[in-house]
Amino acid sequence: MARQLHVDVVAVEEKVWSGDADMVVARTTEGELGVLYGHTPLLGQLAEEGQVRIKQSGGSEIAYDVAGGFISVTGTGVTILAESAVAVSASSAAH
Repeated sequence: MARQLHVDVVAVEEKVWSGDADMVVARTTEGELGVLYGHTPLLGQLAEEGQVRIKQSGGSEIAYDVAGGFISVTGTGVTILAESAVAVSASSAAH
């Protein structure tokens, strides 16, 4: 089993989601970023309108529409600090 990232999604007013994931995908001002366990640490600026997708073991995925903020990556975790984060329904999150 692959090692998992600890992920926190935090909006201005509240902690939106916290848990473990296989991968996080986020759109930054520099482009789309995919993060796996062991990723090089970085701090990035989230795109003004974008989506953060959290891929969990077993193939399930959680998605949030986010507006602005930052993504902080360490070797073992990801923190999304967004101005707002709204859960996306499973049907509209499918690509």
